Amino acid sequence: MLGLVSIFIIFGIVLTAWGIYRMKSDDGIFGKSQKSKNIFNLFLTGEASGIGQFLSGIVCVIVGVAILLLG
Repeated sequence: MLGLVSIFIIFGIVLTAWGIYRMKSDDGIFGKSQKSKNIFNLFLTGEASGIGQFLSGIVCVIVGVAILLLG
């Protein structure tokens, strides 16, 4: 059980890092700053580069830690 939970937490950390990288590096259609490019991509295409990976990684880490603590 501990091995599975640690894999889940590591996967969450990797997803979070990947999301941060994608949010900083992907190019958008409109906008001057990277934040505004991500917001425009979210409204126009329904996805923003890296935001989904970032949030999924945070959820994986939270769930992994909760399972670890609550048993």
